[in-house]
Amino acid sequence: MRPKTLAKRAALLALEKKAEDIVIADVRKLTTITDFFVICSAESSVQLKAIVDHIVEELEKKGIKAWHVEGYTNLTWVLIDYVDVVVHVFLKPAREFYGLERFWGDAKFEYITEDSVRKKAKTKKRSDKEDVSIGEGISKGKT
Repeated sequence: MRPKTLAKRAALLALEKKAEDIVIADVRKLTTITDFFVICSAESSVQLKAIVDHIVEELEKKGIKAWHVEGYTNLTWVLIDYVDVVVHVFLKPAREFYGLERFWGDAKFEYITEDSVRKKAKTKKRSDKEDVSIGEGISKGKT
């Protein structure tokens, strides 16, 4: 899976567990340690654990194993390292304290929300319908 696709997949998996303030930071032009950060927040340590477990388990089903997981015992900031993509799941106070978005302020940020996912899904459905109707028109034109 390409790094950007992996970052988006991890962000969507976090959203499935109601993570908040999800952002994908493109840091390719800023560092060589990774290509993308996925940063999100949880309301509680229980939710944080659920988000982390869901991301790790679902990506493992796709054959993608985390290289390293850090912070799982403390559950205030868990880092899931997929080498080209690093997922940061924070409790809200820890996220505010460490301020990764401020530190990597020159990165290109993409915010992931339920609304943005719905809009993309509607756009994709529309374009799929247009492709089908265009395809049908072409095939009908050939007969």
